[in-house]
Amino acid sequence: MTIDSILYLSRHTMETALLISAPILLACMISGIIISLFQTVTSIRDMTLTMAPKLVAAGITALLFGNWMLQVLMRFTTEIFNQIQNYGQ
Repeated sequence: MTIDSILYLSRHTMETALLISAPILLACMISGIIISLFQTVTSIRDMTLTMAPKLVAAGITALLFGNWMLQVLMRFTTEIFNQIQNYGQ
């Protein structure tokens, strides 16, 4: 296993992790900004108010994008196993 292949696998792993986590992270970030603006406008300082919408947004996003995220992860896993098989030969 060469340095180039290790760097490729590391980069590909990080890209896949970012790609899979991006929809949920974006949904939580957007809902957090909206709730923060709502709290600023209404002067409500309840910390539990921010958690429920973020959890709902993460759940809905996981339901909507779960199939796509699973397909990306399966494609990545298949590619990694194929590379492991090629290095074993």
